[in-house]
Amino acid sequence: MERSITLKHLLIGNKKCIGLQYHADKVTQALVSTLPELEWSDRFNMHYVPNSEPNLKAIFKKLKGTVWVNGNYFFRDRPLKDTAGTIDVQWFRTRKHKEGYRTCPEDYLKKLELKKYANSTVKNYVACFESFINHYKDVDLVELDENDIRDYLQRLVQERRSNSYINQAINAIKFYYEVVLGMPNRFYAIERPRKEHKLPKVLSKEEVLAMIDSTNNIKHRCIVSLLYSSGLRRSELLDLKPVDIDGKRMLVKVRQAKNNKDRLTVLSKSVLEDLRTYYRAHRPKEYLFEGPVPGERYSASSVLKIVSMAGERAGIKERVSPHMLRHSFATHLLEDGTDLRHIQMLLGHSSTKTTEIYTHVATNTFMNVKDLLS
Repeated sequence: MERSITLKHLLIGNKKCIGLQYHADKVTQALVSTLPELEWSDRFNMHYVPNSEPNLKAIFKKLKGTVWVNGNYFFRDRPLKDTAGTIDVQWFRTRKHKEGYRTCPEDYLKKLELKKYANSTVKNYVACFESFINHYKDVDLVELDENDIRDYLQRLVQERRSNSYINQAINAIKFYYEVVLGMPNRFYAIERPRKEHKLPKVLSKEEVLAMIDSTNNIKHRCIVSLLYSSGLRRSELLDLKPVDIDGKRMLVKVRQAKNNKDRLTVLSKSVLEDLRTYYRAHRPKEYLFEGPVPGERYSASSVLKIVSMAGERAGIKERVSPHMLRHSFATHLLEDGTDLRHIQMLLGHSSTKTTEIYTHVATNTFMNVKDLLS
């Protein structure tokens, strides 16, 4: 008789645990009962132990040679971010919806919560997956196959959805079958749309300075200035805390940004002076930029509005986004002769191939091209 146990990630209360899923028999049950700190969960219908290195070693040691321990799913499915803030999936559980609307399965929400995806990713995944399951409202999800998914994706193409949306839909669907249900990769043959290669939109230095000068107050001025002068993503700006501004070394520390990486980026001397003025006036409790409630993070929509309004007041005809300031930061550094590898480090890119896109928009790329009409 082949005995096996599958290890699962469980989140019980605020405690991370190792779930033990197996078909009970006397031998396996006797061995499991010897594990330290063993408890039973009625909610998950399995035994579990606190997730610690000693407990994990004890599982393999006590079951070795008698019970096969399947840890593939456990190690592949480890939580992504230990330092992330609370993931707001409760809203999806309590929101109102039309009668007959098929909502995201609870197991899907729990897995997103466990893996600690960013709130923006949670919202995108839930929205995409609910669109999919409502397309097949009367069909059991486990009965759907690759052809059903292709038909759904074809519908998205006919609706002229963007390539990025279709890719997001594929990721959301795969997440359910492969991560939530733990199925093997069933949809490897699903064709993804070709990646779109668009040039980044870049402002001139004069336009950026005009935007900064047109801000309404010191807080808005600091937000626009930091996005540009430090090359920050909007989410990175919102996660900043006062201790992340290093005025002695003239650096900004970005914590657990995209791909869960910490990095350092540059701090402008003029921005530091503005930040000191801002700090004396506002005295933020937790985050560098906070909303009306002290200690709560400033909203992403407010940053978008600040940047777009500053662009309008500066006379820029195109709508300006926070990411355009990041693109402008990288492009202007490249035009000033900064090494591409250095820019990659400041932006937090994993590969120089990502950073190389700015060579296509930097003006010095075209300086030595001869004017054929002169």
